[in-house]
Amino acid sequence: MANDETASASLRLQRDVDTDDHVRGVRDDESIVMVGYQDFLCPYCRSLRPVFQKIRKAMADRFVYVFRHFPIERAHPGAELAARAAEAAGRQDKFFEMHDRIFDHELPIGRTELVEAARAIGLDVERFESDLDSDEVRARVEADMTEGRDNGVTATPTFYVDGVRYDGAWDYRSLLDAVEQPFAARIGRSARMFASLPASAGLMLVIAAALAIACANSPLGELYERAMSASVQIGTAHHAIALTGREWLAEGLLAFFFLIVGLDLRRELAVKAKRRAALLPAIAAAGGVVAPALFYLLFNRGSSAGGWPIPTATDMAFALGLMAVLGSRVPTGLKVFVAALAVVDDILSIGVIAVVFPGAIAPVYGIAVVALVALLVALNRLRVYAIWPYVLVGIALWIALHLFGVNAALTGIVLALCIPGRPTPSPAPLLGQAATALATLDQVEKQARAEGRTVNLADEPVWDWAVRNLSATAERLLSPAERIERALAPWSAFVVLPVFAFSAAGVRLDVDLSSPEAHGLFLGIVLGLAIGKPIGVIVATALAVGTGLLALPEGVTRRQLAGAACLCGIGDTLSFLMADRALGPHAAAVAKLAVLTGSGLAAIAGTAVLFICATPSPRSSRNVDAV
Repeated sequence: MANDETASASLRLQRDVDTDDHVRGVRDDESIVMVGYQDFLCPYCRSLRPVFQKIRKAMADRFVYVFRHFPIERAHPGAELAARAAEAAGRQDKFFEMHDRIFDHELPIGRTELVEAARAIGLDVERFESDLDSDEVRARVEADMTEGRDNGVTATPTFYVDGVRYDGAWDYRSLLDAVEQPFAARIGRSARMFASLPASAGLMLVIAAALAIACANSPLGELYERAMSASVQIGTAHHAIALTGREWLAEGLLAFFFLIVGLDLRRELAVKAKRRAALLPAIAAAGGVVAPALFYLLFNRGSSAGGWPIPTATDMAFALGLMAVLGSRVPTGLKVFVAALAVVDDILSIGVIAVVFPGAIAPVYGIAVVALVALLVALNRLRVYAIWPYVLVGIALWIALHLFGVNAALTGIVLALCIPGRPTPSPAPLLGQAATALATLDQVEKQARAEGRTVNLADEPVWDWAVRNLSATAERLLSPAERIERALAPWSAFVVLPVFAFSAAGVRLDVDLSSPEAHGLFLGIVLGLAIGKPIGVIVATALAVGTGLLALPEGVTRRQLAGAACLCGIGDTLSFLMADRALGPHAAAVAKLAVLTGSGLAAIAGTAVLFICATPSPRSSRNVDAV
């Protein structure tokens, strides 16, 4: 998705702990490192001070705590001054002494109190005051904040445990479990880390496609083909839908994928500033469809001409995965450009499948399609926020589209446009509701301690009331579209697409290429992907930028764009579906082999161009002494 890069950045710590950091504890192979972006005046950061003291006591030398500045001045006036004070103390090797003084001091705390704290911990006060106002100290605090923003930090505190963002509860037991790393926590964190990597989805597709090819070219080949071609019927004897296993996966599973694609594009376009930014990738995507189709038609006439859509689809997961391997050599703006281009490309591909390769059209079901779409629009207009009505109507729409004669995977796009995606409501009333529930629970616990008794909050009458309010608050902060996307996106990337790739990529490698038709088909697809796709993207982008109305993404050069355009020639698994729809069995096998060949050439060319024309971006300079 277009936001994959941002998501992965926020889940993983971009810069490992080094000598520029403020580290409490000694790192070794057995230690657990927690990095915290914190604000000295943030009430939530301050409330965690005793929690961390208990964790350090419980884990002793195994717990390493790293503090990074993220003062939010607009919310906590004076936070930046406090951060500079700690940093100035750090220049005299007493960062954590000042850190503890600031956190332990009752608010408010200003310059006078900070100077007194400096004197109390034995600093050279004159030097401290000079450093407090120095450009070097200001730059050091700002450097931490910039890195935090690049990491997706928007609020304090934000924690990373061994490089992976911690999004769990902030109570002592939850945090202790996180840093002690019980088996379940290690597995969960490893899974989140793998899922956050841009290359992971592409790796899963590679594995699935490789398994399919291995099966098709092994003694299991006949069994594999029988399984994919077996007819599966759902419904009654008189009203049934019968499809092969491969067709069920193509129309059924892909509906989930296109739901995620549609939600992603809709979210990007919902922000007015992003509409203009999305225009250039959309134009580039159109060029990347037209040019390879023309290349294909140069070599194919007659019955094989209908396969022109085969070299037009781009595999976003593979392209972004290779960019991720190149790391800082590829600017973020280029990754976002390719992701947005691929989203538009996917929507164009499913449109082509639905329009160019329809089944037998049954106009009577068109009425049902229109009625169901109108019902979805009505649910949206009536602000129905429950998800189940959309699920039921979506299932009915899938059936109606299939019976109408178009690819039912279009259901995902229609649902994405109709599911409510309205912005988060004003958080103030919700914050008040959540704060009231938590404050009430806290009061019950304090009252019990004052009376000298132990209380289990889950047994108190107020518990159910508080949980209901907190659950309602959390649910209302996310629109149905956001809840669905969060729930389905991992399944789409790591289950839906790999399973579809396994069903579609099982091509035999001993394909007969001796006939002129096979030659034309093979050359048309290979050249369409490896040459036509990059030319189409580059020419369309150049024409759009040449008008002066649009510009290349910030920090992206023309050479880097050329490398990315080559990567766009990596064919999508949808190309296999198009081959099955457009061609006979033998020709489809030739086409699939050509897609694999053209994709490999495009991947090599794109990676080489990006590697040669780019240099690693240097890390931000840090004008401070090692602490």
